[in-house]
Amino acid sequence: MTAPRYPLLIAALSLLVAALFLASLLTGPAGIGPGESLAALFRGDDLLALVMRELRLPRAILGFLVGAALGMAGAVLQGFLRNPLAEPGLIGTSASAALGAVLAIQTGLSATFPLALPLAALAGAALSVLLVLMLAGPRGGALALILAGIAISALAGAATSLVLNLSPNPFAINEIVFWMMGSLADRSMLHVWIAAPFMLLGFALLWPTRRALEALTLGEDAAASSGVHLGRLRLMLVAGIAALIGGATAVAGTVGFVGLVVPHVLRRAVGASPARLVPAAALGGAAVVLAADIAVRRIAPGHDLKLGVLTALVGAPFFLHLILRTRREGL
Repeated sequence: MTAPRYPLLIAALSLLVAALFLASLLTGPAGIGPGESLAALFRGDDLLALVMRELRLPRAILGFLVGAALGMAGAVLQGFLRNPLAEPGLIGTSASAALGAVLAIQTGLSATFPLALPLAALAGAALSVLLVLMLAGPRGGALALILAGIAISALAGAATSLVLNLSPNPFAINEIVFWMMGSLADRSMLHVWIAAPFMLLGFALLWPTRRALEALTLGEDAAASSGVHLGRLRLMLVAGIAALIGGATAVAGTVGFVGLVVPHVLRRAVGASPARLVPAAALGGAAVVLAADIAVRRIAPGHDLKLGVLTALVGAPFFLHLILRTRREGL
């Protein structure tokens, strides 16, 4: 992509995200006009103002943050591993965060203390970082990181299945299953204040890695000879992705395929440049999650269609298409 076209792409994605954010604020079961809804955000203390400030605004903010986190994490991980089929859950953070949330539900902590669920999910994500770094070792390369992440993800998934299998409480099982489907419904500003600091930390850690990811396109040896410290890069990458995915999973549950599909769709538009793909994927991920969250409220407003279900229904066929195309190119 030539230099003048890239700013146009970023501007177009920014406008799309702004439009979808506004549409998310105006989407709901109540038939209220746009002007009245937006005015309630800034003045008034009636029921409409409460709905806008405590329900729709947090949902829109979390849709933006979760989508941007998934998109950026996917772009950075694909750039580091030099594999367009890599996705953020590869290092085990999302599975570990889900396990923490499941334990909070099963033990009843989430019922007595509502914020126990996101806090437990964040604790699970933090634990996964420590385990991955310990298993991969201080000098482990990309392969060691992948194998450690797969092991942690498998272990967390098995532990989650064990909790579901041994749970004597059918109501807890039902809550766990629905939470794991992913959703932004019934979130408040408290969830925003809990998740936002971790996501902002993740953005801050991953943003400086763009130039190093650009150098990695020539290989690890060439990147190291150009001044890239691979050990520091790996540490920033794992910590940044864990902060992003842990924060997203803590408040939204499991939302799959966004971190895989969005970077892949935008890669050709940015000329396969990892440095340019990172901000574009963050905006693209925000647009996808906001659009999907609007869609779940429009498609089946009375049946509580889950956000993660919709993204999986759209993302899984695209993933199969990637596999088939990769196989044809390999042949």
